[in-house]
Amino acid sequence: MRRSPIGDILDVNGVAVHVRQDGAGPPVLLLHGYCGSVHWFDRLTPGLSAAHRVIRVDLLGHGCTGGSSGLDPVSQARMLAGVLDTLDVEGVLVAGHSFGADVALALAGLSPRVGSLVLIGQAPDYSYASFPPGSPVLLPMVSSLVRLIAHRRWVRFAARFRRVSWFDDPLQDLVDHAVTAPAMARVVLVDRARRLAFSPLDAQVAALGLPCLVILGRRDRFYDCDKTFARYSAVGARVEVVEGAGHSPFLERPGEVARLLREFRA
Repeated sequence: MRRSPIGDILDVNGVAVHVRQDGAGPPVLLLHGYCGSVHWFDRLTPGLSAAHRVIRVDLLGHGCTGGSSGLDPVSQARMLAGVLDTLDVEGVLVAGHSFGADVALALAGLSPRVGSLVLIGQAPDYSYASFPPGSPVLLPMVSSLVRLIAHRRWVRFAARFRRVSWFDDPLQDLVDHAVTAPAMARVVLVDRARRLAFSPLDAQVAALGLPCLVILGRRDRFYDCDKTFARYSAVGARVEVVEGAGHSPFLERPGEVARLLREFRA
């Protein structure tokens, strides 16, 4: 399935990377999670771009960047460090959602251009994660089905009747899922579990020593909010909870999340 870019395609060390920029001012880099794209921040960006230079990037294996290699957080971070070098920005606030939080922390460890961090909807590890049983086996099967049907006309027609849509295009999440590299399922569900058990994100936050804001949704179905709050608070991060929101609070409460980011960036 082909995608249409809404930004520039930058050559970053020989890799074509899709980058969208809006506004002017102190730079904010927004990183989506697994099966996401720059479009996941379409409704958050207007709340930031009046006073900030908002940079959105499709990660490797996602969106209009695509590809099937370099999918792990460190490889993603090397690509993003190249993006920041190309754009010549300093003191960047990097906000990562879900898997994007791993990438944000890896980028902070590689690039001196990162000045502060925001982690959204991500626990430090999988020790209390509540994923559906059999996810490592079932998710690749579901992904294959989505890739087969996402472009069908009847799917687009049915999408009009979804009870809630957090995107301008009601099929956005399905399309993003359909174009995500199949190998990402293993990176997120298998490799990531091992990596986080060895190096939890809260330990990484403590080791980096950068200002860090954590934004959680009270109703996150994957991670217990109170446990995550306690873990990050213990290492000195500022933690904010968005009431009534789930795993992606910037989709459900974009205005509130934009306010938290503006206040933290100020």
